[in-house]
Amino acid sequence: MMRQYELVERVQKYKPDVNEALLNKAYVYAMQKHGQQKRASGDPYISHPLEVAAILTEMHLDESTIAVALLHDTIEDTTATRAEIDELFGEDIGALVEGLTKIKKLDLVTKKAKQAENLRKLLLAISDDVRVLLVKLADRLHNMRTLDHMSAEKRARISEETMDIYAPLAGRMGMQDMREELENLSFRHINPEAFETVTRRLEELSTRNEGLIKKIEAELDELLQARGLTGTLVKGRQKKPYSVFKKMQSKSLSFEQLSDVWGFRIIVADIPDCYRALGIVHTRWRVVPGRFKDYISTPKQNDYQSIHTTIVGPSRQRIELQIRTRLMHEIAEYGIAAHTLYKDSAELAGEVKLSPKSNAYSWLRRTIESLAEGDNPEEFLEHTKLELFQDQVFCFTPKGQLIALPRGATPIDFAYAVHTNIGDTCVGAKINGRIMPLVTRLNNGDEVEIVRSGIQVPPPAWEEIVVTGKARAAIRRATRAAVRKQYSGLGYRILERTFERAGKSFTREAMKPVLHRLGHKEIEDAIAAVGRGELSSLDVLRAVFPDHQDERVTVKPNTDEGWFNMRSAAGMVFKLPGRPKDMFDVLEGEGPEALPIRGLSGNAEVHFSASGAVPGDRIVGIMEKDKGITIYPIQSPSLQKFDEESERWIDVRWDLDEANNTRFMARIQINALNEPGTLAEIAQSIATSDINIRTLSMGQVAADFSEFQLDLEVWDLRQLNHLITQIRDLPSVSTVKRVFE
Repeated sequence: MMRQYELVERVQKYKPDVNEALLNKAYVYAMQKHGQQKRASGDPYISHPLEVAAILTEMHLDESTIAVALLHDTIEDTTATRAEIDELFGEDIGALVEGLTKIKKLDLVTKKAKQAENLRKLLLAISDDVRVLLVKLADRLHNMRTLDHMSAEKRARISEETMDIYAPLAGRMGMQDMREELENLSFRHINPEAFETVTRRLEELSTRNEGLIKKIEAELDELLQARGLTGTLVKGRQKKPYSVFKKMQSKSLSFEQLSDVWGFRIIVADIPDCYRALGIVHTRWRVVPGRFKDYISTPKQNDYQSIHTTIVGPSRQRIELQIRTRLMHEIAEYGIAAHTLYKDSAELAGEVKLSPKSNAYSWLRRTIESLAEGDNPEEFLEHTKLELFQDQVFCFTPKGQLIALPRGATPIDFAYAVHTNIGDTCVGAKINGRIMPLVTRLNNGDEVEIVRSGIQVPPPAWEEIVVTGKARAAIRRATRAAVRKQYSGLGYRILERTFERAGKSFTREAMKPVLHRLGHKEIEDAIAAVGRGELSSLDVLRAVFPDHQDERVTVKPNTDEGWFNMRSAAGMVFKLPGRPKDMFDVLEGEGPEALPIRGLSGNAEVHFSASGAVPGDRIVGIMEKDKGITIYPIQSPSLQKFDEESERWIDVRWDLDEANNTRFMARIQINALNEPGTLAEIAQSIATSDINIRTLSMGQVAADFSEFQLDLEVWDLRQLNHLITQIRDLPSVSTVKRVFE
């Protein structure tokens, strides 16, 4: 275990004027608080924060960050409090330690939701001070290094979380070395068999080619020196097991087919030397086509800069080359932590603040914005993973603005990357001047122009097309908003009619004082709840006018004809004699105050019962929770189950013009002779009536008779009745009737 003075000496090597008192105080406080606590390995718990601090000294971080590393588990695992740490070490350090504390008391259903909420808290803390991320990644790295003492189940869970979130997060922030180590440590526990196999093959390859890396390094260095590039550094290394395994998986290659297991870095003084080195190498050795990338002129989103090329180099080996300056190399190794080494001030290292101009900061800011959009935890976790995992393509707006997107992105992703409003109003796209489908996958260098329409609403199906979390979240929000608008419109009409029948006038303002009683914060939410069937219009009426009394009407029946019950939207109960088809001579349902039903079959607020309804039917609406209004023919026996729920009955009427081109579903049942040609005869009769068969089922009810049940698509009741008469006249048909459910 590292000693107190050893930690101070580590920091003094890169920061001679280190605040020793702060480090000593943090060391002693952490030692006292963790006391006799032990890790799963049996080591004193204090060894963990010490090792986390040691990892951060390798990044040359300031003493405040090192102190936070020493204290990072005190609030979560000891009796320490935020107030106590603020008093002893200052509010800045207290805020950082609290940002690293997991949310323990969460009333969440799933572990995924809890994981998402902890990630939300971490990202919000990072956006305030990026040192939180540096300490968290160092914490995770040491935990992964010492994971062997955990149970197999816990090792797998922690490794999957590391592979899903923390390794790509390190990569997004430019910390490539840490990302690679986290990936390999996770790979070892997630897929131990593959890890052992790849590691063994790499060791065998290294043994067979012993000295080859040194030989290639020497040959490259000699060539560059001879061409006048002095002071260059050539470093070669074998790729890591997970990197090799990932390439085998993505390219469907066997280990023997891999030809670029070695990578080399040429580190030069400045940017012009990068391109000089590239020219020298390409002049000397043959280039592998399609393997050149210039990340100097177009940096990655995490500020990474380098030139990548693949050549058939010395010893006829295919090797990958990365050419970069020393500053680029430091940023590639340490990412955002490297910014502490290159400040305008004379200090070698100091407080870590991420520049708002940084690409890594821009990505983080966009991710933080999604936190405020109200997505549920699982959606947020999904979107963040989408953002973390993807490789990139670089596209341009017509004005030359560079837009970085995940590989496989579409013009829809591009539109949302520019601005949410552009994505919401997107109806088409031009790629390199040509109109292309919105499902087109974008390539590096594409110029994309978005075609917009002010009346466009993003279709829900777009969610399956896009690959960015931002686009997915925006499409879901727009879809929810459109559905809410539909339900709000329906709810408003229902409330207007309910209030009118009670002799009252409905206004949105009248609802304001009683929103708390209705269980909603916004007026539109309450109105939409009425439209969805979650809130009764009568409950709203009673809340606004507490003194209102419901009126009920009862008509004595003719005992020979029996009873039939019906309720209006205002809750009035009608006990009516006679057959159902006679009722609308006296009911409000056919009057002008009834809600008009236009047959919008795809409308979120209007649905039809299982057996359907057609224009000409006497109809009634039933409010159903989260479904809006379900339309039933008045003959439907299903209406009996709503007999005691008067507040759910809605007066509705057909409102179709002569130009209506919508077909409606109706169900009929036919009993016919069980003989060849019967079904063909029935189908022919249906076809000649310009009616479509949606579904057909049949069964044998007797030795000589079959029963057919057909769901038909018709224009109106007149056409349906004509068909029933026509089928009834067929010689093979015994009975035909309409079915209601």
